Amino acid sequence: MSWQLTAPLRATGTLCGFAWDVLKVVPRGPFQVREFIRQAWFLASVTIVPTALVSIPFGAVIALQIGGLIKQFGAQSFSGAAMVLAVVREASPIVTALLIAGAGGSAICADLGSRRIREEIDAMQVLGIDPLQRLVVPRVVGAMFVAVFLNGLVSVVGVIGGYVFNVVLQGGTPGAYLASFTALAQLPDLWAGEIKALVFGLIAAIVASYKGLNAGGGPKGVGDAVNQSVVITFMLLFFANFVMQAIYFQVVPPKGA
Repeated sequence: MSWQLTAPLRATGTLCGFAWDVLKVVPRGPFQVREFIRQAWFLASVTIVPTALVSIPFGAVIALQIGGLIKQFGAQSFSGAAMVLAVVREASPIVTALLIAGAGGSAICADLGSRRIREEIDAMQVLGIDPLQRLVVPRVVGAMFVAVFLNGLVSVVGVIGGYVFNVVLQGGTPGAYLASFTALAQLPDLWAGEIKALVFGLIAAIVASYKGLNAGGGPKGVGDAVNQSVVITFMLLFFANFVMQAIYFQVVPPKGA
């Protein structure tokens, strides 16, 4: 019974130790540039189309909800500002995180897990090659790079989708929507979204790499590791989002209308 109670704590400590080991290896050389480019391209190829397709209805739903709410208060002129705040600061990092964890993270975990059960990781260690430096670091840096890129894509597509739905379906005026962009939004909001995406990409890649390198039990074990990595990543992402947003509100004062 005591072992069952302390197992989650031990797993959390092991994951934190693995993350610290990866962060220590990142600044060391030599950096695997070719592997980084290959992994970044692979992550972008499996996430860019789903991200663009998801961000359109995501922006539309936010536009409909915000448009209906501010219409009740007679503040239709601030629809663009509210849309920018909702998409750039909150929606786009979350959408990016979910797709990086669901599509990119699962692919990373499956790749490393298959290498583990084929004993490729053990062979690399026998040859004196550090798996963290050779395999994990390029995937972590690639996931961070792609997450920042996808966050910008979601922000642009979401704001454009919100503009179309606000003007076409809710009778808003294009001039008022565009003119109110800077009424409540500010440049730190954009930087906050990009930093969130960077941290989310780091978390997703580290969790996926950890579960992949510790997979066992054959193909079924790899499948279980992929499922566990996605679930754990989602939980950590929402917790990290809450913490970062609370810190942001304490550091950056909101802009008055």
